Amino acid sequence: MSTVCAIATPAAVGGISAVRISGEHAFSVAEDVFAAVYPKVKISEMSGYTAAYGKISDGGERLDDGVLLVYRAPHSYTGEDVCEIFCHGGIYVTQRVLTACLKAGAEPAAAGEFTKRALLNGKMSLTQAEAVADVISAQGKQILSCSNAQREGALFRRCEDIAAKIMEVSAQISAWIDYPDDDTPVVTEEWLCERLSEVENDFKRLLSEYDAGRLIREGISCAIVGKPNVGKSTIMNLLSGRERSIVSSVAGTTRDIVEETVNINGAVCLLSDCAGIRETDDEIEKIGVEIMLKRLENADIVLAVFDGSRELSDEDKRLIGLIEGKNVIPVVNKSDLENRLDVDFLEEKLGKAAVISAKNTNCAEIIGNAITARLNLDKFDANAGFLANERQRSCVLRAERHVGEALSAAALGVTPDAIGVELEAALDAVYELSGKRASEEVIAEVFKRFCVGK
Repeated sequence: MSTVCAIATPAAVGGISAVRISGEHAFSVAEDVFAAVYPKVKISEMSGYTAAYGKISDGGERLDDGVLLVYRAPHSYTGEDVCEIFCHGGIYVTQRVLTACLKAGAEPAAAGEFTKRALLNGKMSLTQAEAVADVISAQGKQILSCSNAQREGALFRRCEDIAAKIMEVSAQISAWIDYPDDDTPVVTEEWLCERLSEVENDFKRLLSEYDAGRLIREGISCAIVGKPNVGKSTIMNLLSGRERSIVSSVAGTTRDIVEETVNINGAVCLLSDCAGIRETDDEIEKIGVEIMLKRLENADIVLAVFDGSRELSDEDKRLIGLIEGKNVIPVVNKSDLENRLDVDFLEEKLGKAAVISAKNTNCAEIIGNAITARLNLDKFDANAGFLANERQRSCVLRAERHVGEALSAAALGVTPDAIGVELEAALDAVYELSGKRASEEVIAEVFKRFCVGK
């Protein structure tokens, strides 16, 4: 592969910038741009994991002073010889250092090319490469923890365990077909069904965890709804930690969707404070209510707010009818006042309620814990490995289908060689997930998400 280079730090003014060079001629490219002063050595003679201070130039023009780090193949991120030049963090000077490296013979790196080279050189699996992008884009504690576990191979190991079980069955089938006269154990219907059921259950567990993993990775869409003056905007402000929505005793104050991204128990949550649901002649307010109804359809979870100091009104009952059967947390507000609400009826329709007073500082914690529990995020094991995107999920769905067909065939007494064909197709899907048998098109699609420089 060619020698490539790119700016590895954000395109903004900062204290320091880095230009990364990787490939067979990384050292010679760096020597044309960087002259080591301390220690005074040739870059090509430096040991791996060492640094030098020196002068950065473009031809005869002095650009900056800086530091150079050397990594020798195969003990580098890409598995190739790598040099990283650190200069002052100005946009212009950083671009000039990059240009100097290109003049010295390096080629511009494509988006994600350094990580792609790490994949192709066997430094990481495809699922680990995808996790690198997730670490970079992480906006909350949970997704960062999960992404680091993925980067360390959590999902890859789960895939390898499942692949080993499939290969065990395939190998047993092949041995029994090819050497029937030897002491090879007979492949019985009972044995096949037992082994294949175990594999099928492994796939089902992975798929069952997908929604929780998606919410952690992409964020939780949360709609706050209720009739006017039940405390929706106050709750929005408490969860966001600032005055995001206007709070007023005048019904219909919130007419449009007010949105805010917050961090709840380590998970990113997109809150939407929706217009109060009620019959109104105000055309603008009507539009707000219509937008709220559409938002309900796409929300991952709904916080339905009710006034605990009043009996359920017709507007409350209309709201219950609209959201019944969805992922809902009924929030009973104003617990500091005498309760007149039928909480038992509410919980029968919508599930366990979070009873709060928006006047108390702990209500944000109560609601946050309720969201985490309702979405099963509190049971999610960040270190176990999970399906982080639709590509991975699609591979497991395909593998599960082939194993299911093999299981059905085994139960019907179909010959083992036909079952082996289905198992080979399942194995292909698992290996596409991990990258062992992924096509160039699949790999190219994965690296579209990456920035240049990583």
